[in-house]
Amino acid sequence: MKVKKYSAATMPEAMKLVRKELGAGAVILNSKEVKKKGFLGLFKKSRIEVVAALDPDPIRANHNGTTTKDITPKASKTDISQAKATFNAEDLVLKEIKQLKKMLHFTKDETQQYPMNYRLVYEGLITQEVEPSLAIQLVDKVLTRIGETEAEDVAYQKIVDVLEEEIQTQLSGFSYKGIKDTKKVAQFVGPTGVGKTTTIAKIAAKYMLEEQKKVALITSDTYRIAAVEQLRTYAKILDIPMEVAYTAEDFGQAFEKYAAYDVILVDTAGRNFRDEQYIKQLKESTRAEWQIDTYLVLALTAKAEDINAIYNQFAQIGIKEVIFTKTDETRQYGSFLNISLGKQTGIAYATNGQDVPEDLVKLSPALISNYIIEGLRDV
Repeated sequence: MKVKKYSAATMPEAMKLVRKELGAGAVILNSKEVKKKGFLGLFKKSRIEVVAALDPDPIRANHNGTTTKDITPKASKTDISQAKATFNAEDLVLKEIKQLKKMLHFTKDETQQYPMNYRLVYEGLITQEVEPSLAIQLVDKVLTRIGETEAEDVAYQKIVDVLEEEIQTQLSGFSYKGIKDTKKVAQFVGPTGVGKTTTIAKIAAKYMLEEQKKVALITSDTYRIAAVEQLRTYAKILDIPMEVAYTAEDFGQAFEKYAAYDVILVDTAGRNFRDEQYIKQLKESTRAEWQIDTYLVLALTAKAEDINAIYNQFAQIGIKEVIFTKTDETRQYGSFLNISLGKQTGIAYATNGQDVPEDLVKLSPALISNYIIEGLRDV
């Protein structure tokens, strides 16, 4: 039994090393993402570590169901004894490997039935930070579309191609119109540091230039003085009005003042999303008569589990669509699928830089699937 550890920048690269050295018969014992420190302990980089094993002389099952090594009828008693000893030793190794799998929280049992190339695709989705249950669902759909009869022989690239089609099909039922079909007021919420204010400026500029609409701004982010000044600066550059709202009464007056405008964009305070009081205040300040649509702004660089927790918190106030920022700062795009497919929520925009209004991307099923699939093709 040959067991070896491999390290690479991505799961597809790691699996390429495994297949090159151990062949298609290799078994993946464990895979995990590790952080490598860069210069002076800074600029941490993610690496994928894979533990793989190969038995060069595999154990086979004979006609009566017992397991043994291949022994010719003319083998001597000594040869048979040695073969049994070898089998016992290897059986012990196999038991130890099974224990190791449990200790290392090995991939869910559902993936064990997949042929090698399907497991490669599954691991690629996990590297993209797609939730495991969703990754299994997608691979199962691909397996059904291709057909189980040819599952063992199907080429890796064909699986990836069909996966891309499946992702596009599942995403096609969601909205990607941005704020074009929003109500009178579009409110932007989210945790600290995700770039809400800059994103609002991009949307305001895009809405004015492409739709020729009248836009007004309101900010309730009085928690940070710099945020008010930042939005005020954008308002001056774009030559659009802006109000600061400290109370619900201020909101009401501002809405009346801008009643003739096509859309009002509201910047809210970025606070700790785990603060229940903050979420409660947002919920109470949203009145039905104001015709408000709420857009949740999330950073794609955040951990997938944190993005999930943030969504669940803000879902209490009702989310029309999600906006993802910082797509240019990561290579993991699984949260696109976790939110759209997992939460059944559309994605209004993605941002990929600081330039206003250029770095605002209108997403589509084809673009999202391309983000996900790009890292799976180079295997």
